[in-house]
Amino acid sequence: MRIRGLSICLLMTCLAANAADLAGEFDSRSASRFAGLALECVHREYPNKISHVLSGDADVKAPRELTPSFYGCFDWHSAVHGHWLLVRLARSYPEADFAVSAREALAESLGADRVAVEVDYMTAEGRGSFERPYGLAWLLQLAAELRQWDDPLAAQMAASLAPLEKATRDTLAVWLPKLAYAIRVGEHSQTAFAFGLILDWARIAGDREMERILETKIREFYLPDRNCPLSYEPSGQDFLSPCLAEADLVRRILSPKEYADWLSGFLPVIPVDGSVDWLPIGRVTDRSDGKLAHLDGLNISRAWMLEGMAGGLPVDDLRRAAIVSTAGIHRTSGLSSVTGEHYEGGHWLGSFATYLVTGRGLAE
Repeated sequence: MRIRGLSICLLMTCLAANAADLAGEFDSRSASRFAGLALECVHREYPNKISHVLSGDADVKAPRELTPSFYGCFDWHSAVHGHWLLVRLARSYPEADFAVSAREALAESLGADRVAVEVDYMTAEGRGSFERPYGLAWLLQLAAELRQWDDPLAAQMAASLAPLEKATRDTLAVWLPKLAYAIRVGEHSQTAFAFGLILDWARIAGDREMERILETKIREFYLPDRNCPLSYEPSGQDFLSPCLAEADLVRRILSPKEYADWLSGFLPVIPVDGSVDWLPIGRVTDRSDGKLAHLDGLNISRAWMLEGMAGGLPVDDLRRAAIVSTAGIHRTSGLSSVTGEHYEGGHWLGSFATYLVTGRGLAE
């Protein structure tokens, strides 16, 4: 039996391998483990949690009919970043054992006919807030990854995805000027994390208008902030840190000196002695509970946000040691949880792990 070209045997071998080694050097073997998680779910329709506005009986359809490109991995946004994972790893490891299977799965999902249905769905009346902002931000990251992949198939898929990329961008361009306040939560609606993904896409795509819109909002929403209540984190089902996501976003628009000054006021709790007890890792009590398992993702996303923060500071900033050491602890804890034992985490944690270990949010 095979799953989208990847054998069950290979998949189980990947999942059974010692997850702890992911905290060390990332290589094609580790990449194969993450790719296996995405290949197992991108075309797995059920279980499925849809966020779907019905305008009539005709809208009662199976997920594969509603959104034929991104119907797997339990929900639309997870399917999108599962496809991003496959692009990211196939681009990075073109000779790896999973690359052919990844390319086949991507070509199946990102055909022009399927994408056209996605565009119709997203732009239909009553769906203006569909997957906003989290899923839309990941869709643009998928488009960005395809844009940067020098490969004929990638160029073909980028062209097929372009109408959905444009619809996504236009939806955000209408919404952002009307958004009066930042959304400061630890789940999907958070604006800081989404803004970072969208800003990175805008710079890759050369969309100066979107870059300007975002920078204006970042300065309006976040630059006045002081004393972020890091001690209030995490909430019980966070997978994003409100404080660290904001800090990781702001470093994208400031010089190192400006960022160092802003961070002093925003997170004065960061120590200068290299200690790590200022930010304990999130504790997961039940990985079979999809919401409680979010905290594994929190540890992963905290790691990449901390790494981004360290990279945004001057090289001689005394806080860097504590930030880097704390990132390492979260990286080890978070990556050790990416086993695929429970579908509740397996359908999405691989994407977060790939974002971390490949340094996607850092300058390339």
